Order: sequence, then structure tokens, then C-alpha cells
Amino acid sequence: MEGLSTFWNASDGVGRAVALLLLAMSVAAWVLIFWKGWLLRRAQADIARAVPAFWDAASLPDGRTRLAAMDREQVLLPLLDAALAQPAPGTLEGAGQVASQLTRRLRDALHRAVAHLQWGQVLLASIGSTAPFVGLFGTVWGIYHALAGIAATGNLSIDKVSGPIGEALIMTAAGIAVAVPAVLAYNVFGKWVAACEAELEGFAHDLREVMLPGSGEG
Repeated sequence: MEGLSTFWNASDGVGRAVALLLLAMSVAAWVLIFWKGWLLRRAQADIARAVPAFWDAASLPDGRTRLAAMDREQVLLPLLDAALAQPAPGTLEGAGQVASQLTRRLRDALHRAVAHLQWGQVLLASIGSTAPFVGLFGTVWGIYHALAGIAATGNLSIDKVSGPIGEALIMTAAGIAVAVPAVLAYNVFGKWVAACEAELEGFAHDLREVMLPGSGEG
């Protein structure tokens, strides 16, 4: 902390801006990590409970009621609503075959559900990939600023150079510290999203089979 304080006091506007940017990236990454971890865990639990409960229902209205009560992230219920929807007469939406209409509506609802689960992944990937370079830029700028200041005093002894350069290297360490949690969280969340997406695709496929004319209650 002492070295970081010394670097901050000795740095100029550019160096301080880089430090503040890394701080903002770290805060954003951790907020997103906690929020997405909570959201995806809740979505996984809801899918695991709601899908069997839906198929155990005696009718579609009963099944929808069960989904509405259990689907807190609204990733399953829109699929059922899309399957039950009817296109307006006289429109291009209703001009195709019933199976094609149903497939399109379920596909669009599935894409929206997956997009909801994936929200924030781009930010985590961006932070994970750019934070080390931001920190490296801060180090390079800090070294340049320190050497320029030392050169202005005319004292280039090794003890005068090593201190400022060592303090500037803190920025590289800070960039790595910001990037590592973001990269790890991105990989873990990607696996969780893929698992949820597979379950949603299976549910959408089963809904399509039930809702097609001549099958089940469709």
C-alpha cells in the first residue's frame, strides 16, 4: 500500500487516470461476478424444479401456473407463451405452416432467454482481455514519468531509478489482478449458461412436439 500511495502521489494525470480505470474495471467485474453468479444459480435451480413440475401438470393452464410460480428468471414461461401464441389473421406471420410458425416463435423466445442469461459476458471478457494491457500501459507511462523526473534532477544513480520503476510495476500487477477473476468467472459462467441453454432447448423441443396439431393437447 505504501508503494501504491507513493506512486499515486508521484504520478501525473495520465497515470492516475489509468489507476482509476483499473479500479472501475475491478469494481464492475466483481459486481457482475456476484450478480451473474446469483442469477445463473437461481436459473439452474428453477429449471431443474419447474420443468418436471410442468410435465406433471394435468393441463396446459395448470402447467403454465406452475411455471409462473417457479420460473423467477422468466426463461421458461416465455417459451410456453410463444408455443401458445396465435398469429394475427391476414399477416405474413400466419401465412406459413403451423409447424414452421411454432418453430420460429420458439426459436425467437429461446434466443431471448439465452441472451438474458448471457448478459454481461461480453463485459467480463473485455475486462479480462484488456486489463493487463491497461496495467502495462500504466507501468510504461509511470516508468517514463519517473525517468523524466529523475533526469530533470540530474541524478541517475541506480537507487534513484529502482524505486520509481518498482512502484510503476505495481500497475502491471494491478492489471493482472483485475483480469484473472474476470477471465475465471467468464469461463465458469459460460459453462453454466451452456448447461441452461441445453435444458431450454430440450424444453422447447418437447413443447413443439406437444403443441403440433394432432399431438397431445395441441
